[in-house]
Amino acid sequence: MLEHGGGLRAAAARYGIPLSDWLDLSTGINPNGWPVPPVPPRVWLRLPESDDGLERAAAAYYGTADLVAVAGSQAAIQALPQLRPRGRVGVLNPSYAEHAQAWRRAGHQVELLDAGGLATALERLETLVLVNPNNPTGVDFSAEVLLDWRQRLARRDGWLVVDEAFADAMPAASMAVHAGLPGLVILRSLGKFFGLAGARVGFVLAEAALRARLQDCLGPWTLTGPSRWAATQALADRSWQARARLELPEAGQRLAALLDCHGLTAAGGAALFQWVPTNDAESWRDALARRGILVRCFSEPSGLRFGLPGTESAWRRLERALMELCAGRSPG
Repeated sequence: MLEHGGGLRAAAARYGIPLSDWLDLSTGINPNGWPVPPVPPRVWLRLPESDDGLERAAAAYYGTADLVAVAGSQAAIQALPQLRPRGRVGVLNPSYAEHAQAWRRAGHQVELLDAGGLATALERLETLVLVNPNNPTGVDFSAEVLLDWRQRLARRDGWLVVDEAFADAMPAASMAVHAGLPGLVILRSLGKFFGLAGARVGFVLAEAALRARLQDCLGPWTLTGPSRWAATQALADRSWQARARLELPEAGQRLAALLDCHGLTAAGGAALFQWVPTNDAESWRDALARRGILVRCFSEPSGLRFGLPGTESAWRRLERALMELCAGRSPG
């Protein structure tokens, strides 16, 4: 199993700090996510049904009906490599590590590529996988560039897989309007922007033949009834979405400024997180954890990803910790 953000119980046990006393900034999940109302009892008592309105709500939200619901984008990440013959797959690096691992496990030859090397690698690849905006670096790619790469790969029946887990705060940059083009596979999730990580709801936007094969691979009832119900309501809540799209980028800028004031200059990020390259990543992570603040640490390249505090008291707590660490104390 790869390391991910979260793991709060393990951190509580390791540092001897009660679970309730932690500030978790490790996941990039909206800390003020969509407020889920009580689930109607009938939803718990019936098998999930595909005509319950979820797909219609998703089509209206994403602007395309070329989609299929999955149990979080992770389900698609694990299934997609099984739907192609073994071949050469380029994966943006650093990025969400589950992509490369899933393709390797399925027997594909995986090449890790930095952002500058993607275009030149296309001619030797059957599939290119990237996250846009990228996690953890925040690097993004224009629709014009991605459409060109999609076309070049599709000429050889190749795929361009674009993971848009963090795209909801900037929908104009999404490739969703191009869903259905041959060779274009787009992954979306309600876990980050909507904050519904526990519901495990995602969508794959792709051409019809690929969607059918994916559905056959995953089988029936990929989503629970309560998850489908909650996702339907969240996707239809335009007023909440509009507020979040105003508030989250402002919070992301606030976080970048706060980190910069205390010697941790963000080199990139998105609305929901900031990326700080530093050779002392492990020391900073440990020093913050000893103060009950959990951040995501990366080793290759060395850096920290900070998610957003959710309340003013959480912002003040992070600021106090950073001030302590900058007041003559080394991170370790």
